[in-house]
Amino acid sequence: MKVQVCKSQVCTGLPKCGCIFLFLAIFVFILIIYIMDILAFLNKANTIVIIPSVSPFTPPSEMHYNCKFQPFSGTDAHEEHLLLQSIAWPETPPLPSPVSMNRTSDPAHSTFTILPGREGEQWHIGDKLEVLIKIHDFQGHPKNCGGDVLLARLHNPTLHAGVAGQIVDHLNGSYSAFFFLLWEGSAQVEVTLVHPSEAVTELRRLNIEQPDRMCFVSQFRSGSVTETTKCHVCLRPTQQPVCNYTDLQTGEPWFCYKPKNLSCDARILHLRAGYQQITAMDQLFQRGVNMKVSIPASGPAGVTVLPKKKDNSEESSNSVGPGPSGYYYQGVWRALDDTTVHQFNTPSAITQCLKGKVVHLYGDSTIRQWFEYFIATVRDLKEFNLNSEKKVGPFMALNYENNIIVTYRVHGPPLHFTKVPTSELRYIANELDNVTGGRNTVVVIGIWAHFCTFPTEIYIRRLQSIRRAVVRLLSRAPDTLVVIRTGNPKALKLHEVLTNSDWYSLQRDKVLRAMFEGLNVNLVDAWEMVLAHHLPHQLHPQFPIIKNMINVLLSYICPQKDG
Repeated sequence: MKVQVCKSQVCTGLPKCGCIFLFLAIFVFILIIYIMDILAFLNKANTIVIIPSVSPFTPPSEMHYNCKFQPFSGTDAHEEHLLLQSIAWPETPPLPSPVSMNRTSDPAHSTFTILPGREGEQWHIGDKLEVLIKIHDFQGHPKNCGGDVLLARLHNPTLHAGVAGQIVDHLNGSYSAFFFLLWEGSAQVEVTLVHPSEAVTELRRLNIEQPDRMCFVSQFRSGSVTETTKCHVCLRPTQQPVCNYTDLQTGEPWFCYKPKNLSCDARILHLRAGYQQITAMDQLFQRGVNMKVSIPASGPAGVTVLPKKKDNSEESSNSVGPGPSGYYYQGVWRALDDTTVHQFNTPSAITQCLKGKVVHLYGDSTIRQWFEYFIATVRDLKEFNLNSEKKVGPFMALNYENNIIVTYRVHGPPLHFTKVPTSELRYIANELDNVTGGRNTVVVIGIWAHFCTFPTEIYIRRLQSIRRAVVRLLSRAPDTLVVIRTGNPKALKLHEVLTNSDWYSLQRDKVLRAMFEGLNVNLVDAWEMVLAHHLPHQLHPQFPIIKNMINVLLSYICPQKDG
């Protein structure tokens, strides 16, 4: 071989050793070019190399942990693209520096007007009410762009009745709110500016530039040596080696900086470590000024609803999209689909419904509320002490006489809980794969609140893995009842809104609904059940709202039984 090489045209006139050296130099040069091309591709594609074991590695300086991960497949990538398109928010105005409040949306200068119905000023049960909302700035000038975050409801305090309205953005500073008229008597309109469009600009920026503003750490321990390091999905690149805790089954990524003196396998606790310094334009998030403030009416703020007309089959001309999922009347939630919501008002009624059932609750603290409701209201359902961390779990409650088991397990990271043993960091998809299922098994999933500081793509990825597990469960055990709880609006303070705004929650709520559409699952519409109720919005809704949610759940479990 060497003789043949040296006889080539390249080697003509060179000694044999020089020929060999020349070809080695060419080989090394080509190898360097190839490696540089690979690194350039990784940098361009924002790709993270997934190490299939818990081991340290030092990422090259070109690698960026900016929350971009390879999709599971081409189909999932296409779905992600469609989902992001479906929740695309209107363009919002850029912010000058320093920001001036004068040209931002002002609820005090804005108004809403009830438009006449088909019969002028007469409305009947079954009609739709249209309200025109016009947004003005602090100088009283009309806005000429969309993107404001608005919520609307129709209510009657005396009847404890309420229904959520549907908002349509006309992209020119005006909006429409549509309401179904569902009860007889007074119906008062309430329109709330959650955020001006300029605040959405800022919220968008934060999730792009500071997706790691919620801080997480892990504690490592071996013998008497303990170390703590930062952890995140969006871990910023340094020369410090990184422990890769990507889940092998789901592909869910999670990283921690490697401790100096301990191995990656010495990790024992996941902890929330507060917040990084968040630089934001605070003027855009002022309680009582431009954040969750009611917009006044320019005329009457309500209508009187007459009984349903005998011939009311004709669709109203202002019909838009699907209607609400339900409404409150006398404080009781009434579904508008085919579900009849029964009232399980006594412990014995709940016990009778759950007899012989295994109920698995998976998710965040808003799902833990449901477990706590069962423990507080059903006297013969006793919690079994698993010596679990308070608020974290896992939890289990038993009723031996009626063969009832209710369990709760928190979803995997990211988690805002103060302290979680790493042995309890379980992903919902993996847990579902261990559920046998069947007609006596109920699975409830609620996962949303801990994903608001992250780009939407990360939430989509998590839901895709959960949906695949739900499909596998329903394939092997079609009689299993699967129930999904949506997110809900909440109280907003400056520090909270920058990490868990209703705008973030609304975006994730849309993704959640789209992700499970068409599957044999049932929905508890927590968003509308909180929005339509007279009680103030809270991350953890108050007892009357939770009671109605549980009644919906139990009505899915026991559709033929009255409480």
